[in-house]
Amino acid sequence: MRKRNGRRARKKRRKQDFKETTVQSVTLSHEAQFVALRKWLTHRGFDSKLLVPACFSDTGRGLMTLQPINAGDLVISLPETCLLTTSTVLRSYIGEYIQRWKPPVSPLLALCAFLISERYFGQHAEWKPYIDVLPEKYTCPAYFSDEAIRLLPGSLRRKALEQRATVQELHSSSMAFFGSLQPLFIRPVDAVFTYDALIWAWCSVNTRTVYMEHPHSPYLSRERNVFALAPYLDLLNHCPTVQVQGSFSTFSRCYEIRTIQSCRRFQQAFICYGPHDNQRLLLEYGFVAPGNPHSVVYVDESTFQQCICITEKNQLAQKLVFLKKNDWLTNLTFSFEGPSWRLLTALRLMSLKPEQYPLWKSVLLGAAVSQDREAWCVDAALRLCHNLMDDNSKALDKISKLTEWADTSFMEQLAVVERLRREEQGILGQNQEVLQSLQEQRLPCRQNCIPKLAV
Repeated sequence: MRKRNGRRARKKRRKQDFKETTVQSVTLSHEAQFVALRKWLTHRGFDSKLLVPACFSDTGRGLMTLQPINAGDLVISLPETCLLTTSTVLRSYIGEYIQRWKPPVSPLLALCAFLISERYFGQHAEWKPYIDVLPEKYTCPAYFSDEAIRLLPGSLRRKALEQRATVQELHSSSMAFFGSLQPLFIRPVDAVFTYDALIWAWCSVNTRTVYMEHPHSPYLSRERNVFALAPYLDLLNHCPTVQVQGSFSTFSRCYEIRTIQSCRRFQQAFICYGPHDNQRLLLEYGFVAPGNPHSVVYVDESTFQQCICITEKNQLAQKLVFLKKNDWLTNLTFSFEGPSWRLLTALRLMSLKPEQYPLWKSVLLGAAVSQDREAWCVDAALRLCHNLMDDNSKALDKISKLTEWADTSFMEQLAVVERLRREEQGILGQNQEVLQSLQEQRLPCRQNCIPKLAV
């Protein structure tokens, strides 16, 4: 069919293009759970006509501005009475049980136990309006199936397994404490404080609390008590490029968020959780930030070793021992700016010939040993890049096949892993172009290099 080029057709295409490139939003303020939450918060002293809950096409739930926000404006001010902290828990019906329990429970466990209890009591729970708006499940690795964890990059996979083990250990070690709460429940505590319930509570605390220091309580363990669940405020999503200031004001007795940047009317208001890369965002919060300037691709020790071409095994072993002993095999990364300084330094150390070993201190100061050693490093970095890109491609292929039969929960897990893999593939693609360009520039200088650039 011939493409129409009339004014009406052009106008229609422009309108369609605008819809495709513009973030769409639908207000949620009329939904019963948010109406109940706002009413409940109002009774506790919270009043905000600036932000309303909305669903955005790119991030899901968030808060939308009803009027322009200027730099320095107070975005939200949540009274202390609306914050769920360990002080709240100690004043509640489970407070006396926590106070009697020895050894003292951790602040994290106290909050988890309270959240699980409130969800169990349902209509009779004081914090029901807040519990009702919390997600039923999360996309943190603690929730992941074994198959989803296997699809994560190697460095993140290990951390995900550690996270799951942490929650499992917390559950098993807390069963005696949960048993002491039996007088509060009709059902057996084993049926209330299940592993699934603890994962939900743990993720709620881990992903939704704001940082707020509290004085030490003799009824809690010595672990840092810096948690505060902040209803409504925790609907603010993360954007890595946004600058805000957030803290608890001892003057107003409110947790306040001030923006350093302006925001237009009817746009999503964001905060920044910190300069975290996408692997950490996925591990801690269960999402990936597209185009995250802080994102990096990690090179784990096994991948690093596989891509090093050193023909003499004794030299390889000695160099790896040296790097490991001096902590040079951790935090090796590729970023949008190229291979990290630590990665290049580790490669330069690996490239040294035996007669060049005395130069290792100069290498640590950033000095290049020789042209052929620099060429060796570029080749090694490119091999690492190709290896990681191949790993990403295989993972994406598996994800594509698994989505054909995945249920809703598994599909959500696959989706967040896929976003991470694609973001990392983009970073590696940029690095590949840069390294190939460097490789081509150094070709004329390779006449004196050892064949295959092996040491």
